[in-house]
Amino acid sequence: MKKFLLAAAALMVIAVAFMVITRVSAKQADEASQAAVVVRVTRRNIGSVVKATGVIKPMVGAEVRVGSSVSGVVSRLYVRIGDRVDKGKPLAELDARELIARRDAAEAGVRLAEANLSYTRTDLRRKQELSTVQVIAPNELELAQQSYAVAEQQYRQAQANLADAVTQLSYGKIFAPIAGTVESVSTQEGETVAASFAAPTFVTLLDLSRLEVWAYVDETDIGKIQVGQEASFTVDTYGDYEFAGRVTAVYPQAQIRDNVVDYVTVIRFQSPRNRILRPEMTTIVRIALEQRHNALALPIRAIHREGTRQFVMLRVGNHAERRWITTGLRDDSYWEIVGGLHENDEVLLGETDKH
Repeated sequence: MKKFLLAAAALMVIAVAFMVITRVSAKQADEASQAAVVVRVTRRNIGSVVKATGVIKPMVGAEVRVGSSVSGVVSRLYVRIGDRVDKGKPLAELDARELIARRDAAEAGVRLAEANLSYTRTDLRRKQELSTVQVIAPNELELAQQSYAVAEQQYRQAQANLADAVTQLSYGKIFAPIAGTVESVSTQEGETVAASFAAPTFVTLLDLSRLEVWAYVDETDIGKIQVGQEASFTVDTYGDYEFAGRVTAVYPQAQIRDNVVDYVTVIRFQSPRNRILRPEMTTIVRIALEQRHNALALPIRAIHREGTRQFVMLRVGNHAERRWITTGLRDDSYWEIVGGLHENDEVLLGETDKH
């Protein structure tokens, strides 16, 4: 009997201890559930993207090298690097004394040819009148006609020489062909420039409002890229600010760098006035592929996987329960929730490497 009583007492102690441990464990689980980080199912735009590195480049015509079509000594230089210039503003001027002398000589040549033309015209008319009454021989009339024709061509040649001299003189002053910023200055006052086969560059102008991004897309992703897709990019100088753009072209020729095959994808954008971008800035580009707008979404870390199925730990009252879900698109941080949850449901956020 004594042994029986001792055994019964031991069983009661074990039962009481089990109940206490169970209640403590449940309380600790509830406290852990309450203390865990909780996120809500919210609506947001989500979609898959192609990532690429890139660089900012001037558009065609946005960078212009301005030079002179005539040789001479630079007498005035009106701009410095970094200056903002408007279209038509003077940039530099050559010593024009030789060009002015050529123009004056050409003007004198026109006056001489005009006088000769006037004389031969008068002589031709007189001889035509004399020929009518047969006072002069026919060959004299022919000679007068030939002289007038030669004088007429000489006058036209003199006019062309004058036009050329005036044009050459106009080249002595260099004006800005576009509005932009002075990127570089290649000459200085007092230097002699020679315009032989190529015009010497005086100033390089850059229109900072006409830039584009060259994104180097890997060959494994280039098939997903199409003209018209939305894109965004960031640059180091403006931190996390995203510039919006759109794909406008994909170059057919590959660029091979370090044995990696990339294709240039051109992205056009409108730069905000308070953020100045410059050529050769490095960019991180995101090209949007499939998009979901106003979709239910959860952070990726809140979603767990078991086999081929996905679940979350849904908070219900003071405890958490497993809830199987269906997902759709995902980006770097969020996963689209297609089924199993509703907006504003609370889910415990946990670290997992099985998503």
